[in-house]
Amino acid sequence: MTLAKYVKEMRKQHELTQVDLSEKSGVGLRFIRELEQGKQTLRLDKVNQVLNLFGMEVGAVPIPKNTEL
Repeated sequence: MTLAKYVKEMRKQHELTQVDLSEKSGVGLRFIRELEQGKQTLRLDKVNQVLNLFGMEVGAVPIPKNTEL
């Protein structure tokens, strides 16, 4: 699942609007919109501010090896 999809699903699961999420996390509404749209370049500290509301944070994860190469 992508980060954008995760944030959007968690926001809806907690019955929050984008405005609610921006206010509760302390980031701007524009940032929430860009995050949910999958913008490639976002400030990591702000992403973590949003994820902290759901008990999560960004971390290093292994990349699956493509065996076809």
